[in-house]
Amino acid sequence: MSHHEYPILRVRVTARDADTLRALLRETRPDVGGRVRRHEDGSCTIDAYVPADQADAFERDGVTASIVEDATATGRARQAEVGQGDRFAPEDAVPQGLALKVNDA
Repeated sequence: MSHHEYPILRVRVTARDADTLRALLRETRPDVGGRVRRHEDGSCTIDAYVPADQADAFERDGVTASIVEDATATGRARQAEVGQGDRFAPEDAVPQGLALKVNDA
């Protein structure tokens, strides 16, 4: 991973109707998460994951977009919660597999 990554944002996109949302998704081709939620007024909402510099690309007539979270920061926070090593291995386990044996002398 590069230290100069662009943050990925989760953006909630709401379009006035399904046709408007389809046209927007065909044009912008974002990574989307989850299913489209349809509301009683006919509007549709979906979450999209986009680089921070593209978050404004969804704003247009009949479409609103709001930033929900910095998905990159959330992902890093979740990764920090994951332990290192194999918690099920015995403490005196010897590593197995194809590798070079290195002396730490």
